[in-house]
Amino acid sequence: MAQLSDDCFAFGGALLGVDAALALIEERVTPVVEEEVVPLAQACGRVLARDLAADMDVPPYANSAVDGFAIAHADLLTARETVLPIGGRAAAGHPLGRAAGRGEAIRIFTGAPMPDGADTVMMQEDCVIEDRQVRLKPGIKKGANRRHAGEDVANGTVALAAGRRLQPADVGLAAALGKDTLPVFRPLRVALLSTGDEVCEPGTPLPPGAIYDANRVMLAALLRRLGCAVTDLGIQPDRAAALVDTLAAAAAEHDLIVTSGGVSTGEEDHIKSAIEKLGRLDFWRLAIKPGRPVALGQIRGVPLAGLPGNPVAAALTFAILARPLILRLGGADAVPPLTFPVEAGFAYRKKPGRREYLRAALNRDGGRAVAIRYPKDGAGILSSIVQSDGFAVIKEDIAELAPGALIDFLPFSEVFGS
Repeated sequence: MAQLSDDCFAFGGALLGVDAALALIEERVTPVVEEEVVPLAQACGRVLARDLAADMDVPPYANSAVDGFAIAHADLLTARETVLPIGGRAAAGHPLGRAAGRGEAIRIFTGAPMPDGADTVMMQEDCVIEDRQVRLKPGIKKGANRRHAGEDVANGTVALAAGRRLQPADVGLAAALGKDTLPVFRPLRVALLSTGDEVCEPGTPLPPGAIYDANRVMLAALLRRLGCAVTDLGIQPDRAAALVDTLAAAAAEHDLIVTSGGVSTGEEDHIKSAIEKLGRLDFWRLAIKPGRPVALGQIRGVPLAGLPGNPVAAALTFAILARPLILRLGGADAVPPLTFPVEAGFAYRKKPGRREYLRAALNRDGGRAVAIRYPKDGAGILSSIVQSDGFAVIKEDIAELAPGALIDFLPFSEVFGS
């Protein structure tokens, strides 16, 4: 199991901006997973470990895009119909077996190899068959309805780039190139746990002053969507000694540890002291709302992401910070999520220097997209994500926002999907 350098997450400031945090991850985090070869049928959802270069053309030969007649364009008359004898037949899997002669038409079907000597296909709807001849309309362009060899993928080009999380179309393309296996990275092994004496397992009786653990189930689902192999370590009580033992055991068997809760500086927040006994904690207090108390550190070379306990803050910091970290550790391209400009359908004021993510729904107003802010913005209101479409991003340089101003909108599908 590969490990990170001791100073991978080192940052000397007290409060780190979002862009600076992401830049550090991009600069300093490298894959910690090894390569393995899997059957093509098992490759979907995995991360490609090496470029897949085409060693053949796709399609491997020129072929017809329609049912019709293959002809030499030079045989066609320009001012009136052309009548040619039908000299043969070509179907998918059954080529003509010879070159087409000048002055003849070859009956051809979709996907059939184009005979040498023919460069154009006239659709059968534009043809009239008369005995053993075919009448062809004038005006067709040379090369019409002909697919060229390699027009999908040319021999020698990179068909799929390393770091790509393979989708159904990707494995289909690999199959088109004749591949039955692919080199992929093994799944990132992630240990996941929640902390807090007040946190209880769903399905059990709820004592006074307790809450059910929404974070662990949510985070496990997000991790699995990213292709991680998740070990659920359950709920750990607010006991520093117990946390030390749990984190030490997790570091020995995993590539990453993800926790929720216990990352602030209160008397009952023990994640910080437990990590410092085993490794180091570079406390990333991000200039972000919600979710400022985010911890990144290492335990014996194994990275740890400590997320806030409030569910919305945990979801947001996972999306913004933990997700690119996980992708890079697992060998995947950490492509920044796509945002798009929308109009703010609300007024808002905030402190400059902090990036805020407001839950919002998108409304259509004519041809305009307008973000409508969710009326409750507490970091514990998980239903606000369920009932919204994404985050309205209020950047650091904005102190006051007026309705109608352009802002970036980050759809949930970009950061909570696969």
